[in-house]
Amino acid sequence: MTDPQAAARDHLWLHFTRHSTYENGGEVPMIVRGDGAYIYDDKGRKYLDGLAGLFVVQAGHGRAELARAAAEQASELAFFPLWSYAHPKAVELAERLALAAPGDLNRVFFTSGGGEAVESAWKLAKHYFKLTGKPGKHKVLSRATAYHGTTQGALSITGVPAFKAPYEPLVPSTFRVPNTNFYRATAHADDVEAFGRWAADRIEEAILFEGPDTVAAFFVEPVQNAGGCFPPPPGYFQRVREICDKYDVLLVSDEVICAYGRLGTMFGAQKYGYQPDIITSAKGLTSGYSPLGAMLVSDRLFEPFKTGETMFAHGYTFGGHPVSSAVALANLDLFEREDLLGNVQRNEAVFRATLEKLLDLPIVGDVRGDGYFYGIELVKDKATRETFDEEESERLLRGFLSKALYDSGLYCRADDRGDPVIQLSPPLICGPEHFEEIEQKLRSVLTEAWTKI
Repeated sequence: MTDPQAAARDHLWLHFTRHSTYENGGEVPMIVRGDGAYIYDDKGRKYLDGLAGLFVVQAGHGRAELARAAAEQASELAFFPLWSYAHPKAVELAERLALAAPGDLNRVFFTSGGGEAVESAWKLAKHYFKLTGKPGKHKVLSRATAYHGTTQGALSITGVPAFKAPYEPLVPSTFRVPNTNFYRATAHADDVEAFGRWAADRIEEAILFEGPDTVAAFFVEPVQNAGGCFPPPPGYFQRVREICDKYDVLLVSDEVICAYGRLGTMFGAQKYGYQPDIITSAKGLTSGYSPLGAMLVSDRLFEPFKTGETMFAHGYTFGGHPVSSAVALANLDLFEREDLLGNVQRNEAVFRATLEKLLDLPIVGDVRGDGYFYGIELVKDKATRETFDEEESERLLRGFLSKALYDSGLYCRADDRGDPVIQLSPPLICGPEHFEEIEQKLRSVLTEAWTKI
């Protein structure tokens, strides 16, 4: 390779990226190394990874033991598919996840990543109801602004219209219900618990409107990512579980982001005390050192597939890859050895309090989230909660904030899949000194941003 910048501009198709940014010689940021909570570019500049890559690098960068696990497994068995045959690492990992999961989620179906896990869950829901005498149950509910993946099925479940429009028509039979954005609540805006009950009751309303004999599943994140980290109000998930049980609708907890310690528990459902029928997961399972996703399924849903000639006619070449499975096991060992869940639990209140210092800035309207997963909503007027229009948001986020935050030495996410927010999701190894660094860099950049409005 001659000039890496030229090669990147000429040949690499970056994901979710406006390539016009790099026309006429624009420089593509090139990250070459990671160490702990920090990443380094090809110029030697250091950045605090305030997003853990993409909600992924739970154990931090540069963990030699995870690299060794990959190399050792590759030298022994580099690849074998889980098609009628097994290999030891996938078996061991499936058992370990089943033992860690809430309730009777005892069956683990491996995928390559999160979108595939969501796709698998919808297919399983439809197949299960056909096998159990309810063939009409095929529709899916999900929440407004929620993101569930980019494959045709997962994108259909996604509630971000701008992401869907270029690829329509998508898979039919998906419907949206309200999310739990209490900051923007119009119903019960003075009572978070009543608001949660109202939001949950809209699920029942949608099931009744579509017909209970047609609705198969409700897909929901423990803390909704898109829109800026919406945590559940007290009692929300208990009411959701009640509704799903009443109408025989599967509760799918999409934990591609929220599992594996992001909220301080192994699974997000455990944080809020509800029992899913399916958990979809990926990202932090290997801390990003190798691609892997997993769908965890209740005994009830596996039952029709246990006997006779029935099979789940679905699978992925790289699902449960031996190397990825070995890395995941080493990652879970590291979780236990270094008590990463405990680290989040001990420090989550400090993280929240440090970020809430930013509420004294006129541009910061709300700080919300849980564990090590937060969104900071930006507003034009704090008193009225007036948000930015489309042109202003474009100018603020892409015209200034994204580059300014990066230049300040902080890698995070300025996002407007909803109202403009900055998202933070640092590695689980982080502590108060990292939170202070995040707050100081954000304060400097957001203070400057306010002068440009």
